[in-house]
Amino acid sequence: MGSLGTALLNSLDIGLLLFVIAVGLSIVFGVLNVINFAHGALYMLGAYLAYTCIARLGMPFWLTLLVAPLCVAALAVVIDRLMLRFIYQREVTDSLLLTFALMLILNESVRLIWGTGIHIIDPPDLLKGTLALPGGVTYPIYSLFVISVGLVSVCGLWLLFNKTRIGKIMRAAALDREMAQVLCINTRLVITGVFAFGAWLAAVGGVVAAPMRAIDPGMGDKIIIESFIVVVIGGLGSFPGALLGAVVLGLIHGLGGRFFPEVNLVLPFLGMAVVLLLKPQGLMGKGASL
Repeated sequence: MGSLGTALLNSLDIGLLLFVIAVGLSIVFGVLNVINFAHGALYMLGAYLAYTCIARLGMPFWLTLLVAPLCVAALAVVIDRLMLRFIYQREVTDSLLLTFALMLILNESVRLIWGTGIHIIDPPDLLKGTLALPGGVTYPIYSLFVISVGLVSVCGLWLLFNKTRIGKIMRAAALDREMAQVLCINTRLVITGVFAFGAWLAAVGGVVAAPMRAIDPGMGDKIIIESFIVVVIGGLGSFPGALLGAVVLGLIHGLGGRFFPEVNLVLPFLGMAVVLLLKPQGLMGKGASL
């Protein structure tokens, strides 16, 4: 039971962190109809900024969690104004090619600034150590913090989309941008804000993941693949789909890593293939909808 409990907590840890990252990718597609291939690079940039703030500048982790994602969001505003605004009315493939090129630029920029080595940062003192849980399970406190961040993100995003004026404006722009303009909604501002918000979520995931994982120039490439698996399983552009896809992939990783380690690397792709065969639009089924 202790082994199963640990595996389930690992699944929740992995799944909710993937949700924080992948939901930004899903929101950007749902509102802007842009497949942001550079999303993983923005996640990586958040992790590298966390390393710089904590290891080199001596900044507290909690302040870094505030500052680093805001810096990445500011960069996203610049990217939107200088590049992406020219391709919003084009085919989805154009945005895919442009953001793929942007990913390569960001990856090489990271190598030039921080080098190709691996960097590691420690979690804050408050979150070090382990905690004894019921059922004979001992679990790292920082991993419980990651689960908490994921749960807060789920609740916060649900409230944003369903209970606030900003969320309703985003949903209106996603459903019919021309009608939103007729209703005097500044869709240009909404588009920029949504792209920056997606980048902010990716960077939050990068900062939170930094004390758990080695920070290296290839970390963004891995996470963008997993993020695409999440949104494909759940349904591209769907907030509930991103949550469901992240939980499914978390279970595949957590339980597969514990009980089927020999084929664990293949299981996420098998799961995605099964979903695509049975339900090509994803488990949520009805296409893009926040």
